[in-house]
Amino acid sequence: MTTPMLEIRDLHVRIEEREILKGVNLVVPKGEVHAIMGRNGSGKSTLSYVLAGKDDYEITSGEVLLDGQNILEMEPSERAVAGLFLAFQYPIEIPGVATMTFLKAALNATRKAKGEGEISTPDFMRAVKEAGASLNIDSTMLKRALNVGFSGGEKKRAEILQMALLKPKMCVLDETDSGLDIDALQVVSKGVNALRDGTRSMLVITHYQRLLNHIVPDVVHVFSDGKVVESGTKELALELEAKGYAGFDGEKAA
Repeated sequence: MTTPMLEIRDLHVRIEEREILKGVNLVVPKGEVHAIMGRNGSGKSTLSYVLAGKDDYEITSGEVLLDGQNILEMEPSERAVAGLFLAFQYPIEIPGVATMTFLKAALNATRKAKGEGEISTPDFMRAVKEAGASLNIDSTMLKRALNVGFSGGEKKRAEILQMALLKPKMCVLDETDSGLDIDALQVVSKGVNALRDGTRSMLVITHYQRLLNHIVPDVVHVFSDGKVVESGTKELALELEAKGYAGFDGEKAA
């Protein structure tokens, strides 16, 4: 049996007395790419925030294991060091901090937490050049303040570049296709697919099947009313695209 990279057991989460996640059960084995699809308000993005350790969410019960470790007791920075990476639907802007400076600081912080020395400037530049080649990222973009004035495609490419440099073992992509045109979607998807290596796992959260034409999942999960109500092969995404989410509400979500 394949060892789970991510295992979510009966996870219940609320915010301001309103329960949003109502018993999520999900297993992503090592090396697999799983997709979560669901309508707005079903709890998909909440799940990604809870995995990353965002404040404001109260976990009332359940467990989340990353490669066997319970991450719910960890700070967000500790989760990152443990190998979890979240690509945001709306990456934040950081004025005054060059993208290159941010990337090097993030990489060195992770290395330090693991007891490793700082990466040398030549090695860092080489790693950025190699990782950025498939993402159409040039030196001009790297000199600009992180995400400030970036197009939707540039923001997502900068995030995938960060993911490529940090080499996490569990990547959570929250609606990575949001705000992307067809060309940008292809570039970002190519960058994501380049990180599929048979051991790294991914959880791709999306509304639409179109992203899954480019990042083909091993398993598709349907999210409704705060939990997984159906799982299947990539063909399940096509069924959703054709019929919508109505068939997965009601009895199946009860």
